[in-house]
Amino acid sequence: MRIAVTPRRRHVLAAVALLATALSPVTAQRTSAGSTVVTSVEGITEHRLSNGLRVLLFPDQSKPTVTVNITYLVGSRQEGYGETGMAHLLEHMLFKGSTKHRNIPQELTEHGSRPNGTTWYDRTNYFETVPATEVNLLWALDLEADRMVNSFVAKKDLESEFSVVRNEFELGENNPDGILDERVMATAYLWHGYGRSTIGSKEDIESVPIDRLQAFYRRYYQPDNAVLVVAGKFDPAKTLRAIEQRFGAVPQPARSLEKGNLLYKTYTVEPVQDGERFVSLRRVGDAPIVTAGYHVPAGSDPEFPAVEVLTNVLGNRPSGRLYKALVDTKIAANVASYAYQLKEPGMLLASAQLRNGGAIDSARAVLERTLDGMQTSPITDEEVTRAKTTLLKDIDLLLQNSERVGFALTEWAAKGDWRLLFLYRDRLEGVKPADVQRAAARYLKPSNRTLGIFYPTEKPDRTTVPPLGSVEQMVAGYKGRAVVAAGEAFDASPSNIDARTKRAELPNGMHLTLVPKKTRGSVVQTLITLRYGDSVSLANKATTSRLAGALLSRGTQALTRQQVRDSLDKLKARVNVGGGGNTATATIETTREMLPAVLTLVASELRTPRLDPGEFDKLKQEMLAQLEAGKSEPQTLAITSLQRRMNPYPKGHPLYVQTPEEQIADITAATVDQVQQFHKAFYGAASGDLTVVGDVNADSITALARKLFGDWKAPTTFSRLVRSSPPVDSATIVTEAPDKANAWTIAGINIAMRDDDPDYPALAVADFILGGGMMNSRLMTRLRQQEGLSYGAGSQLSIQALDRAGIFLAYAIYNPQNVDKVTTGIREELQKALATGFTAKEVEAAKPSLLQQRMQSRANDQELVGILTSRRYANRTMAYDAKFEAAVNALTAEQVNAAVKKYIDPAKLSIARAGDFKGKPPVAAKP
Repeated sequence: MRIAVTPRRRHVLAAVALLATALSPVTAQRTSAGSTVVTSVEGITEHRLSNGLRVLLFPDQSKPTVTVNITYLVGSRQEGYGETGMAHLLEHMLFKGSTKHRNIPQELTEHGSRPNGTTWYDRTNYFETVPATEVNLLWALDLEADRMVNSFVAKKDLESEFSVVRNEFELGENNPDGILDERVMATAYLWHGYGRSTIGSKEDIESVPIDRLQAFYRRYYQPDNAVLVVAGKFDPAKTLRAIEQRFGAVPQPARSLEKGNLLYKTYTVEPVQDGERFVSLRRVGDAPIVTAGYHVPAGSDPEFPAVEVLTNVLGNRPSGRLYKALVDTKIAANVASYAYQLKEPGMLLASAQLRNGGAIDSARAVLERTLDGMQTSPITDEEVTRAKTTLLKDIDLLLQNSERVGFALTEWAAKGDWRLLFLYRDRLEGVKPADVQRAAARYLKPSNRTLGIFYPTEKPDRTTVPPLGSVEQMVAGYKGRAVVAAGEAFDASPSNIDARTKRAELPNGMHLTLVPKKTRGSVVQTLITLRYGDSVSLANKATTSRLAGALLSRGTQALTRQQVRDSLDKLKARVNVGGGGNTATATIETTREMLPAVLTLVASELRTPRLDPGEFDKLKQEMLAQLEAGKSEPQTLAITSLQRRMNPYPKGHPLYVQTPEEQIADITAATVDQVQQFHKAFYGAASGDLTVVGDVNADSITALARKLFGDWKAPTTFSRLVRSSPPVDSATIVTEAPDKANAWTIAGINIAMRDDDPDYPALAVADFILGGGMMNSRLMTRLRQQEGLSYGAGSQLSIQALDRAGIFLAYAIYNPQNVDKVTTGIREELQKALATGFTAKEVEAAKPSLLQQRMQSRANDQELVGILTSRRYANRTMAYDAKFEAAVNALTAEQVNAAVKKYIDPAKLSIARAGDFKGKPPVAAKP
């Protein structure tokens, strides 16, 4: 048995495109109780049995033999996880006997047959060519009818046969040429089944459970998934009756989801390749090989004949482009070009084989240059005529041999229909140089190329990963270490947090807020916040502030960057230090035991950073790379556009929103001296906060903080930046983001409100219902649950504590073609909230959900340090939270609806969207 048509021995014919209107079937005629005539083309007649079996009869009285060839429309393409090689393994198993034919090898010999079975990506077939006698023909038909559904597929046979198949696998492993093709295919196809070789994985072959193999057999080996071909010397009428008697007795299966035997169309579509891929193969061998593979259309595509001519123009010997470029110049010893002509989009491969010791890099360069040049180098009439003459000659010779036609119909049926054989011939005759040039320009692109190189290696150095042992044995009897300190059950209510909070002020004015509590593992969370400068002193220093903040963690005057990192690892601390604008922060997670040492180290990062010129240059390159990468990201583009519109501060103001281009220019021009001077002029702790939550001794931490920060003042005084939310006219800002599959839309309305405004609780609940909640918010329900437009959609309400400066945002991500639907959905949901309001049920459901979210934030110590710092800066205690939550609890639907009408007007929305909209007509929203 064999795996059909290897790349080097592919069938001489290439596949072609099927036009539904090109071949008009004859009117179906009932010929007997068991079959119907479907169509007839050039001496081949198709009949259809009532159980779905397609029968092709091709009588040829000049032949002394007759061929029976049955094809099942299943190959390696249909195999699933753990099933690789199953279609081919099953092919072997069908020679192990069936109910009526228990010793098939003996019967094949007795009837003088030339038999085989072959497996390929799209099909599996079985055939017998026998002397043309009635006895032989009836036997062959009976054999195939019986083993269609009555093959044993027995466990005892699998146990012996899998080693035979494994040996066949091992035979292929000896051929670097074929293995390289497999590797190229596997690299070119990320998801589609064509990326898996038909022979499959040795491990799957050895381990496949018999019940899984039997289920595969029962699903695919059925009359409604098969094509039977009889070609050669036979009586058509008598043979058809014999087929009806034998195959017609096989019932068409009742297919259903419950039975697990549905035949699904392959719906996996290989994504467009977006860049050259490379794979290398290192094995024992003598002749290096360079192979380039390109995705090309399916065998039934109208363009495939031009692709096949292109393949011949490349690989023809001695006139082909590759031969002239590589063999004539003695760079390579041999060249080849061939196309996988499949039911779904396949591959064109071009290769060069070198002698041992040949210059691989030179061969690669010439191969790539020749292939790339096909896009622009004119393809001549002579080249096309020569290729067509060769290909059409092969078809003419094929059609004169009924036995070969009987085999060829297997391939064409697997591509979609046997009549493709003739349609391909007709289309091939019409191929012109311009068609081939167009195919070359479309497919022979570097971005569509997968390059494979075989490097002959005398002693390959491979890594063998050991098999996994028994996990049960690994964990048996394991006791673990001492139980970690459990901590206390902490009440995260505002009143209890206030009762636990200890506050202090250092001599320089820095504020301390500490919440001692027993935690699991004695963990402590700390937040240090430094504030500096004002709107005047920080003018035109936004980039310098960012660079200074980013350099803080890259070493101290006493320790290098690596030494700081090593020290923090030894102290079992997670630390993040940074800064920008008018603030620098340090977050710390460590244990009670390690906190003093960690605080001391972090104080050094803040007070005496190294600010090393070498690290500064590295930082600049990192930030520039991030900015350049983000310039094309829809999310960055949309958010930046909206921020610039909603916050129209003048250029140079610390709150001015820079474009990516402005940031790149400023970072490029920045110097380490500017950063060093900025730190010296602005950094200090006088206007800062140190907040600690966890297993701490308040007195000892206060004393340590006084030592580390109590005398640290900045030369420049701090004055907070006053924010505003000016009215902004509605507008739509569209930014193109080419080649981005996902688009972003974000819409905003400025709101003049502080978070102690009486309307704030009601507006917060409204935002929660609209899009601040999870999957059941109105925007998510509309755009994701109902219309399936967006993976992520929602809203956000941001209100300040000290300034009447707030903003309401609504956003969604989506396919660019759905831009109108998404925009309409956002607008309509906001208009609906205004027109009909929220129901009492919605409000009553939202209130406890919102309050539980706030409670969870307080219960998380990493978040609580931030909440406590914010409350202290606003000169508040947690009593603010208690008051806000009491107000939320008391809200009515009428109050929530009134707040929406007062503050959120869809007509005032500013909308920013970014995506690849050009050339992609939007799908209109339903009225």
